[in-house]
Amino acid sequence: MTPAHAYTMTQTTPPQIGLVVLQSDETLEDDMRRLIPHSVRLLVTRLPSAREVTSETLARMEHHLSDAAALFPRNLAFDAVGYGCTSGTAQIGVERIATCVRDGTRTAAVTEPVSALLAACAALGAKRIALLSPYIESVSDTLRRVLADNGIDAPVLGTFAEAEEAKVARIDGPSIHAAALQTLENAQADALFLSCTNLRTLDVVPDLERAAGIPVISSNLVLGWHLLQCAGVIGADVLPGDLLKGA
Repeated sequence: MTPAHAYTMTQTTPPQIGLVVLQSDETLEDDMRRLIPHSVRLLVTRLPSAREVTSETLARMEHHLSDAAALFPRNLAFDAVGYGCTSGTAQIGVERIATCVRDGTRTAAVTEPVSALLAACAALGAKRIALLSPYIESVSDTLRRVLADNGIDAPVLGTFAEAEEAKVARIDGPSIHAAALQTLENAQADALFLSCTNLRTLDVVPDLERAAGIPVISSNLVLGWHLLQCAGVIGADVLPGDLLKGA
């Protein structure tokens, strides 16, 4: 009988990023796999979310966040974990989201689209932004108040006035492009922000930026960028738009 041998394995652990995606989101996971290099390990969990987007349904996601984070493999320690909802972050609060995520999994950093947007505005030197959202105005107004509390003015809002989440992923690129340019008319903005992780924006951003003549950023773009920064994969010299060069 051939004797058994014990082998020692050596392995360099790649950077590890976790992503909490809403049950209703059809866009964010695909976008993150475009933005995040293959050398980075990306793991995804899902969180229950309602079909209709209101302040009340957004707030209820707080109660599921720790349980969703707890579904990541128990032995992992992440470099960064992202929560994938812009309006949900504005409603629940940045600090509360970080606490809930850390209650469920081990991670060195937690971010979400609001913190990522604030970091992107700082990197771009943007103090006044135009905002395009798929949602009804009352949902977007909460985000605008949070931005104002953090020194970012968002006086101009464009909206598709959509209340049903499933329809957000059906909004096509030409519609986003046209609505964005209409939102920018007389806006005098430093940048344009396309809000919502379920809105299909990545393929629209480059052409829209050329047409608008100002930086164009989106929830998924800034979230991917900030996750990579928090995980130490990219440095402060990399701007959000740089990620699209290889996407």
